[in-house]
Amino acid sequence: MKAGDKTVVKTWARHATITPEMIGFTFGVHNGKQFISVSVQEDMVGHKLGEFSATTKFVRHGGKMQKEIEQKGAAAGTAPAAAGPAAKPKK
Repeated sequence: MKAGDKTVVKTWARHATITPEMIGFTFGVHNGKQFISVSVQEDMVGHKLGEFSATTKFVRHGGKMQKEIEQKGAAAGTAPAAAGPAAKPKK
């Protein structure tokens, strides 16, 4: 294989350090569920492959109450300023 080749090299080795010889290659780094494509660039040398393959997906906070607040804000045409009750001034 040559650098810049379109072949994706699949790996489970998230702890592997990126070396200068890896520049230009594309790795499929396993995140526990699927393979995430990581194209190695010069500024990635010295880092680990796992740093570029997130293992968690952000799920927004708030639940049912937050959803209602967002829907009311969207209906009024404004974004909600705060998710909780208004702050009271301290004495």
